[in-house]
Amino acid sequence: MTESGPRRKLAAILAADVVNFSRMMGENEDRTLRNLKICRTITDRAIQSNHGRVFGGAGDSIIAEFGSPVDALIAATGFQQDLESRNRAVPLEDQMVFRVGLNLGDVIIEGDNLYGDGVNVAARLEAFADPGGITLSGKFHEEVIRKLEITFVDTGSQAMKNIVTPVPTFKVELDSVPKIQKSPDSASEADTSTATLGSAEALKDDRPPAIAVLPFANLSADPEQEYFADGVSEDIISVISRYHWLSVISKNSTFVYKGEAVDIRRVGEELQVDYVLEGSIRKAGARVRISTQLSAAQDGANLWSERYDRELDDIFSLQDEITETIAATIEPELARSERRRAHRKSSTDLGAWDLFQQAQWHMYQFSKENVESGITLYQRAIAADDEFASAHAGLAVGYLILVGANLSENADEDIDHALESARRSVVLDDQDPFCHYALGRAEAFSFNHAKAESELKQAISMNPSYAHAYHGLAHLYMMTPGGDAEVASGLMDEAIRLSPKDPLRWVFEHMKGVTLLNLNRDDEALGWMERAATYPNAGFWAFSGLAAVQAALQNSDQAAKALSQALEVNPNLSQRFLEDTYPGALMRYKECLKIAGLTE
Repeated sequence: MTESGPRRKLAAILAADVVNFSRMMGENEDRTLRNLKICRTITDRAIQSNHGRVFGGAGDSIIAEFGSPVDALIAATGFQQDLESRNRAVPLEDQMVFRVGLNLGDVIIEGDNLYGDGVNVAARLEAFADPGGITLSGKFHEEVIRKLEITFVDTGSQAMKNIVTPVPTFKVELDSVPKIQKSPDSASEADTSTATLGSAEALKDDRPPAIAVLPFANLSADPEQEYFADGVSEDIISVISRYHWLSVISKNSTFVYKGEAVDIRRVGEELQVDYVLEGSIRKAGARVRISTQLSAAQDGANLWSERYDRELDDIFSLQDEITETIAATIEPELARSERRRAHRKSSTDLGAWDLFQQAQWHMYQFSKENVESGITLYQRAIAADDEFASAHAGLAVGYLILVGANLSENADEDIDHALESARRSVVLDDQDPFCHYALGRAEAFSFNHAKAESELKQAISMNPSYAHAYHGLAHLYMMTPGGDAEVASGLMDEAIRLSPKDPLRWVFEHMKGVTLLNLNRDDEALGWMERAATYPNAGFWAFSGLAAVQAALQNSDQAAKALSQALEVNPNLSQRFLEDTYPGALMRYKECLKIAGLTE
């Protein structure tokens, strides 16, 4: 029997290195390594966001593979542009310039590594690239020339060491590359529930935002608390990396700032981020104080800050609690900031990411006009980038809001649209919790409760800090005949804890009140319903919930007043609508509204 040969495949290979790296190391090793880490953050982010994988390299060199030459070229042009922007913003001694070679060829697979002429040619091509430039092989050029609006210059065939035949080469005219090239679906990294005022607009150019979590400072007299401060910083990086819509800079790049008094704007320029999270830890006796703040990198403006005082009983449990609390709190703050930033822009010249964020802003206003505007913006985002998974998921949620808020002209049709959009989003990105959340809600509105539960639990599994998924699961249990109100109530406690300033806080408080009403805990339910009705964007459900609880408490005048407010917002509210929306469920809610005076 003949032994099989090594496994092979065709791959696009990117090779890059730093110009004059040895000289820079000779002049100042610490400074050079610090700058290399920062630049590697830029290169690696571009490679990963365009479906590439770094598999080799030593010192200043990078070797990465891509399944598509187009993705490889977009990654290379993208990080060369970003590195050029960084170099313009930093002193001469901190500047770094890369050369890039790109080849398409046959490679040998051995574990996680790739070998063969396909890799070797890419590495040799670096030497033919200008500083800050990109050189392609002829095979690579053939695959991309008709697919991207980029100008190439034929630089002839070049003899290369250990390569049998000369290799045709082409140079990329970087001036011809549109600023910030992105892969068609790179925007699908944007997730959501929610995102920003003061973003670094010059760096952003319609891409999902990036954040750097700096190492927390240990302000204690006890140097042994250093590991606790580092652990909190590392864990926050790990947790917020779950948010697909947010690009998180790695620890290797942010920890170079450890022990430094940093300028937020300088960090933003060096790491090319929009936001910076920093903090400190101070231990005194058996207590510890953790302070943290979120800033906009463009101008250093403080967007959010908080202080946490805790007993230092179990340091590992405390680390977990603080990490989860901070991560869950900053996500909606970032999302709110992104929505505000996008909302300030003219709607006539927006990319997919900004269209998505403008749609999010409209959705949270909860009126028919705003929801319909949001749906239109989601559709425009999809038209700009059909593989933007979050836009499809957002569109699904938009249709469901129309139905749930009794704003739909054809509920069955809108639910079908929601299912179609949500399923498409999961196909595009099955690792995005927002997509699973959207599909779970759509399945719930279709009364496919088992599928809905599975999808919502999947969203929570992917992101245990996802407040909206906890609310979605609680809502599912309450709309299921015989659903467990006790479990739903606990889920709402978790949602409220995770996102205490959520833009849909009234929805959370209303649902908490619903669970308590169904548990006959009417006095407790009243407080939640009263608060829900005070929010400026509260929908009719907030007032109908208040009417139901007031009726349960036999406060007939207050019940009638709240019901009148609900009907003012939604004149079509009726017993029939409630039964159609929640068949066989929320029986006490319905009975109490009937007592309050709601007609058939």
